[in-house]
Amino acid sequence: MSVVGYARVSTRGQHPDAQEAELRAAGAGRVFVDRGESSTTANRPQWIACLDYLRDGDTLVIRALDRIAGTELMAIELIRDLGRRGVRLKSLTEPFLDVDTSTPMGEAIVGLMAVLAQLRVSTIRENTRRGLAHARAQGRVGGRPSVMTDERSAQAHKMRQEGATVAQIARVLGVGKSTVSRALGRAEPRLPRESPSSR
Repeated sequence: MSVVGYARVSTRGQHPDAQEAELRAAGAGRVFVDRGESSTTANRPQWIACLDYLRDGDTLVIRALDRIAGTELMAIELIRDLGRRGVRLKSLTEPFLDVDTSTPMGEAIVGLMAVLAQLRVSTIRENTRRGLAHARAQGRVGGRPSVMTDERSAQAHKMRQEGATVAQIARVLGVGKSTVSRALGRAEPRLPRESPSSR
C-alpha cells in the first residue's frame, strides 16, 4: 500500500513546489505534477499517469479537491471511481475528504455530497431562469453589463470630437476597439469611418 500525491497548477508560470512539499510531508513517496492544466480537463497527462499508477489499497493525497476536479459533480464521480478501485482519497485542507469511499459509510457520504451538489446546480439554474424571466418582463435582456459606463462613453465621445482615433480612445480607456466603436456608433451613427492608417 502506497501513499501517492497529485499536484496541479493552472499556468506554467506558477510553481507547484509548495504543493509537492506538503504532499511529501504527508507521506507521499511519489508525486505526480501537472503544469498549465485546467481542473475541468480530465485528460491531464500526469493525472492520467497517476490514475494508472494507483493500486487497490493505495491512498491518494491532494492539497484540495479543486486540484483534481473543476466541478462538484466531476469531483464526486472521481471520488466514486477511486472508491470502486479501493483507493482512499485524502485532502490536506478538507478533513471530510479523509474517508474510505470503498466502505458503505464512505459511499453514503459521497452519495450525500452528490445530492447536495445536484441541489446546488438545480438551484443556480432555477434562480438564473427566474432572473432572466424577470428581466424580460422588465424589457431587459440578459448578458454581461457593458464595460462602457456612462462616464467612459462621455469621455470617448469627447475624445472623438477632439480628433482621437478609435485605437487611441481604446488605449486610454483600457477597452477593445470594437467596444469603443459600438459605444460611439450607438450615439453617433453618422461618424465618419476611419481610414485603415488612422487605426
